[in-house]
Amino acid sequence: MPDRLTRIKAWLRTHPVRASLAALLTAFLLLDQLFPPPVPREEAGLVVVARDGSPLRGWPDADGVWRYPVTPEQVSPRYLDALLTYEDRWFHWHFGVNPAALVRAGWQWATQGHIVSGGSTLSMQVARAIEPVPRSLHGKLRQMCRAVQLELRLSKREILTLYLNHAPMGGIVEGVEMASRSYLGKSAAQLSSAEAALLVVLPQAPSRLRPDRHPERAQRARDKVLRRMAELHHWTQAEVDDALVERVGANPPRIAWLAPLASERLHQAAQRDMRKGVRHVPIVSSTLDRDMQAMLERLLADRVAQLPRFVSMAALVMDSKTLEVLAYAGSADFSDPRRFSHVDMVRGVRSPGSTLKPFLYAMALDEGLIHSESLMADTPQSFGGYDPGNFQANFSGPVSVSDALQRSLNVPAVDLLDRLGPTRFAARLSQGGIRLRLPSGGTPNLSIILGGAGTTLEELVGSYRALAMGGMAGVPRITPDAPVQESRMMSAGAAYIIRSILEGGGHPDQPFVEAAGPRLAWKTGTSYGFRDAWAVGVSGRYTLGVWIGRPDGTPNPGFFGANIAAPLLHQMASALPASELPFPAQPAEVSTAQICWPLGNATEITPPEHCHARHTAWVLRGTIPPTLPDRLRSRSLLETIWLDPHNGLRTTPACNKDAKAREVAHWPALLEAWLPAAQRQQLGLVAWSPDCLQASSVGSVKLMGLQDDARLRPTPGKKNLVVKLEAVGGTGRNFWLLDGQQVEPARGKKQQEFTLTSEGAHSIAVMDAAGHYDSVSFRVDGIRQ
Repeated sequence: MPDRLTRIKAWLRTHPVRASLAALLTAFLLLDQLFPPPVPREEAGLVVVARDGSPLRGWPDADGVWRYPVTPEQVSPRYLDALLTYEDRWFHWHFGVNPAALVRAGWQWATQGHIVSGGSTLSMQVARAIEPVPRSLHGKLRQMCRAVQLELRLSKREILTLYLNHAPMGGIVEGVEMASRSYLGKSAAQLSSAEAALLVVLPQAPSRLRPDRHPERAQRARDKVLRRMAELHHWTQAEVDDALVERVGANPPRIAWLAPLASERLHQAAQRDMRKGVRHVPIVSSTLDRDMQAMLERLLADRVAQLPRFVSMAALVMDSKTLEVLAYAGSADFSDPRRFSHVDMVRGVRSPGSTLKPFLYAMALDEGLIHSESLMADTPQSFGGYDPGNFQANFSGPVSVSDALQRSLNVPAVDLLDRLGPTRFAARLSQGGIRLRLPSGGTPNLSIILGGAGTTLEELVGSYRALAMGGMAGVPRITPDAPVQESRMMSAGAAYIIRSILEGGGHPDQPFVEAAGPRLAWKTGTSYGFRDAWAVGVSGRYTLGVWIGRPDGTPNPGFFGANIAAPLLHQMASALPASELPFPAQPAEVSTAQICWPLGNATEITPPEHCHARHTAWVLRGTIPPTLPDRLRSRSLLETIWLDPHNGLRTTPACNKDAKAREVAHWPALLEAWLPAAQRQQLGLVAWSPDCLQASSVGSVKLMGLQDDARLRPTPGKKNLVVKLEAVGGTGRNFWLLDGQQVEPARGKKQQEFTLTSEGAHSIAVMDAAGHYDSVSFRVDGIRQ
């Protein structure tokens, strides 16, 4: 051991320079480990970007600095060339400090009395950016040490990346990308030569050279960079001359964000991931299309001024094929707190009104209960105490499935849901992505088809996508890495039929007529009390939806889907880019057929005398289901009746041996009151012969004040005839019809006056809330116009 120490001492005496260098190196390495450089971790700020990489919204770091992280490959080569040429030509060769540059800068300062050129390398500038030091000799030495430390730990590319993202650009803006977007309104990948030179020189004096405040000073500094590039033969003189012509000018940095609530949603998701230990990602990619998003926000901004205070809007546009959300507006105006600007109504749970009806009819098609022209009863009905009415407060009598869906009639929908079962329907909706929110302890009931449960705009758009993609609903995707989640909502055939109804009426014998604007299959909805107005549909490759209302649930009288939400939906569809996704081809399982009312069977198996009205229908899998069973009568719609050959009144063989039998096709009892008097006579819906009294009443309501087959004349000198009738008995409110048309307004009174202005046969009917009715036929003579 003593011999080894002796040899070491001898070596130190013999090689003092080497020994000193070794000691310095050891000390530096020790200090390097004890005091490592504060290499920044990109964890503070966050930027949400559109599908093309352009920023939508950002959040500053803990110091309030706005930064958009980029890599050297994402920046214009012109900028990198100018940066390395003007600031640090030896960047790829030095170890963090360029001794020659320091000596040159020091000599120029000593001989000319002021700084002519700086001696800082890019590594030193990065060290100063991540750890500010005073402008002194001590500060410069500390900066040089930090630069060497960075070189020991990081690659040249990593150091260049730090510079690109942390170079001071004036105020709270750092980094070339954020500076380019803030001052120039473009990405750093698109910089021209003049713009690249400007951003190269800006960090030398960010406050004095800001182009928005000192454009002349900034232009002189920029021109110096441009001329240096020509002197060093990196750029041609012609290129530089063209660049010198450009004037420097910029707006103050402003953060004008798009899709604020969609971005906030992704920001919150990133924060949740960080709390779970997931590594922070400073840039979050979205599926949003910047141009479509800007278009959508312009449409909402144009319309918001027409809305009352506190009313908000939400809209969503989705690519039907990929499920990618292309435009997302969660509120009407993000800058107006009076409109609940920070409440994201794309995800807000609201009553969907009638927007669920297409799924109900699709389910009935798949179950084989209906075809597109099945006969439905739009009449007053009571379903176990639930008495639905229509939005317009009147009824139409006999309607087809196509008409009932397109006109959004309530009673036929409730009737159909009662036959299918609300629990089954709710389960099918859940399978397709619509999770109905019911009151605590509640179960699905008939009211859900009219909005008696909650859902979201996002879920509706995802489910309406089934109309464009063969019956497959899906979960909208707002990030490109989100999984594709699809589920079957309906068969491809049902989707085709429902879409054709919503788009063009659903009549196979009346081809779609191309109108102005794109083809759009759409449905509206209005919740109880005018709280929510909806419009949802599919057009080409897009599925889109609109909600308008107050997020706090306050009613907006007069606001309903057709007059407030549908116009915006049509504007959106017209403003979207042309679609390459055509209307789906007719599936093999869909065909057309001629059917007859009231039985609902195909014409070829229906005797002509039983075919009261012909319709061309879409049918699924060749199935032509008959008219749904009569709710008031358990018998078949086909019945044999007997008529007195002398007076044409109803009788029986027991009452009249000469009675003539006739087989008739009845309409459902709920619809008989809507039939014209002549057709009622033809079907044997006449009074019973006095010689053969029967319990012939269809229900418990009776008309008083006028005999059947009466002949009436007006008072001499009068041009019209007033008839007064009274309804006796019945359940609930009464609905009055004159010649098969509901009398407006339907007041539900027990007494009603009718003013007749034309001669000929007339009929008056009354129907109660349970669907029971009574009618009287009569003739008016003597009216002269």
